[in-house]
Amino acid sequence: MSDDYRNALDAACREYEQVAAEHARLETRLGQLKQTIGTLNKLCGFEPTVPWSLTDACRVILRSAGRPMTAVEVRNSLDAAGLDFTKYSNALSAIHTVLKRLAEGGQVVPRDLDESERVAYEFLGSGLVASRITVNSRPGRGSRKKREPSKR
Repeated sequence: MSDDYRNALDAACREYEQVAAEHARLETRLGQLKQTIGTLNKLCGFEPTVPWSLTDACRVILRSAGRPMTAVEVRNSLDAAGLDFTKYSNALSAIHTVLKRLAEGGQVVPRDLDESERVAYEFLGSGLVASRITVNSRPGRGSRKKREPSKR
């Protein structure tokens, strides 16, 4: 019976990892579509009916970029997508604050670009990774050991 449980656990973990990868792909595509819709709305002269928060907008831009971006690049992409910056006295400062908070929350990771102290931020995805627990099958040696989560 124990082998049946292990086989079921392995199958569930494999499926979980596949679904998590698909989820990340869909999140990226949703971010790209939101950015496209925002840009097309701006080009058509339409006003968005549901305003984005700056945090959500930064997440979408970083998610859809698929690469690390500096705060200036994020600002330029947000501007191209039609985000209204008029309520910010210093939009770039607000974006820096959002990116730092996203990094503190583990949603993005800062990357040093070069010696000039420029930092780019990379979206980490959904972070959904299954971990497996292996059990030593010899009697009397049943200590549990966690296996490291797989890296995507």
